[in-house]
Amino acid sequence: MCGIVGYIGSKEKRGFLINGLKELEYRGYDSAGIAVLKDNEISSFKATGKLTNLDAKTADFSSEGFGLGIGHTRWATHGKPTEINAHPHWGEFSYVIHNGIIENYKEIKDTLVSDGVTFLSQTDTEVIVHLFEKFIKIGENAFSAFEKTIASLHGAYAILLISKKEPDVIFFAKNAVPLIVGRSAENEIFFSSSDAPLIGWAKEVMYLEDGQYGWAKCKELSLFKSLKTQALNFKALSQDKILAQKDGFRFFMEKEIYEQSIVVGETLMGRIKDNSIVLDELKDICFEDIDAIKICACGTSYHAALSASYMFERLSKIRCSVEIASEFRYKQPLLDTKTLFIVISQSGETADTLEALKMAKNANMKTLAICNVDNSSIVRTADFTLLTRAGIEKGVASTKAFATQVVTLWLLALFIGDKKQNISQELMRLEIDALLHTPLVVKVNEIVHEKIRRLSKRYLHGHGFFFIGRDIFFPLALEGALKLKEISYLHAEGYPAGEMKHGPIALADSELFTIALMPKTLLYDKMKSNVEELSARDSTILAISPEPFDIADDFIKTNLHTHPMSEFFEMMVITQLLALEISIRLGNDVDMPRNLAKSVTVE
Repeated sequence: MCGIVGYIGSKEKRGFLINGLKELEYRGYDSAGIAVLKDNEISSFKATGKLTNLDAKTADFSSEGFGLGIGHTRWATHGKPTEINAHPHWGEFSYVIHNGIIENYKEIKDTLVSDGVTFLSQTDTEVIVHLFEKFIKIGENAFSAFEKTIASLHGAYAILLISKKEPDVIFFAKNAVPLIVGRSAENEIFFSSSDAPLIGWAKEVMYLEDGQYGWAKCKELSLFKSLKTQALNFKALSQDKILAQKDGFRFFMEKEIYEQSIVVGETLMGRIKDNSIVLDELKDICFEDIDAIKICACGTSYHAALSASYMFERLSKIRCSVEIASEFRYKQPLLDTKTLFIVISQSGETADTLEALKMAKNANMKTLAICNVDNSSIVRTADFTLLTRAGIEKGVASTKAFATQVVTLWLLALFIGDKKQNISQELMRLEIDALLHTPLVVKVNEIVHEKIRRLSKRYLHGHGFFFIGRDIFFPLALEGALKLKEISYLHAEGYPAGEMKHGPIALADSELFTIALMPKTLLYDKMKSNVEELSARDSTILAISPEPFDIADDFIKTNLHTHPMSEFFEMMVITQLLALEISIRLGNDVDMPRNLAKSVTVE
């Protein structure tokens, strides 16, 4: 979720680059940097932390007159958020910025190192500039070198590269990561990860397609794909900044649901290698001394914790208990130094969770934070941290933060299982295959979304909702109900399906809507019996399953998967979209629901 900007023209470059990065800071705020090429000299500045640090560092820098500029705001994936790992990265005469992941960077890096190239950073991005310069040195012209570089890369990327070899050109490429080209009436050329930085600067824009690349200079732009020249399809740029920040989506929450495919991929970046889980952040934990796990969290993070409890016991073969942080603090808990204490927080500032963490620290327990915000209070307090890498989430009702928390915890469960030698190589291979498939699973199917939009009009009344599931789908039912109540203000409960007959089924009638999570990979027949019990009491049933269910009033078909977590994540997206569409039909402010705040910093 990094953000990039670029500029070709005669205006002061710093102004556009810094202001553009401010519009993109929600995409990453671990570090930022800019590079300006003017009069065949490149000036580069980098700073860690918030963009204000880079702004202050460049306050006295000016670049009037014709030149090129590129800028980047980073959300760390390969390598820690340090200044040396910040973009731009440089070679002998070229600079590059990049958003995405180069999957084969290790192979490229090994080859370059054997050729005598010295690397400064821990990032995958640095291979791009060194590979480009390698092709230059063997006689390729600059564009041919760039073309060969792009052809050598496997993965997702948006790339801007500048070089003294072509001091009036920005080379660019796009694959599976957004990149927009803009131009003004004064023949300036702009690049950006989204529309917002371009408003007030560019008159029209072109949204690049996957596989497109090219070069740009003042008044000129050439676009290619698979070595063939492409037509330039510019269109007028909307001047609505809020709409631009939403990338055309109606609400930030909708945008964030659609972003889950990208951010889950970033959660996995650099953490799977050679059929094993690599969590360098935890290399100093001795898991031989750990015989149990206790997780503390609130709200959506609590539901992620409950989901993880199934995975820790099933995959890691280690006892796991889950506590609501606000209750944990006052129950006089028994704390054991052989228990790993995990806290989960999207913001890293959740007051109850932070206080629970301090209790664990005072009891000399090993502590681990699962968090989305580096340098937050919880991250600074915990002994160890795994960042979820979701990027800024503007919608108050969490979506992509929950998805990345569950993926991070899944990685952790496999990591601990391996460290304790409780997981076979074959099971590890199957789990990693499912993990790597997850970014595709959470990609929104537009046809399914449209069906949910049409279905939603039937679920605006009644006296409440039951979301029901079994096993790991019970925490998902809790999360689905929470999403709906947060933004629709309709009463909803999540329940273990097998518990319905122990009381809640008394509420069943035609005005009770049951959202049934019915995976084929896990307890399907049991789940089917539970739903039949509700249907016999005339409850209105919406079944979510890969297999049609005859007695359901409504049915959303999911794909047939072989792993329960693939079904989990596909159903997660469906429940998020259902809550979204019901809320929109009710006319609510989806992004800022009443009575709620994004970060809860009071008890």
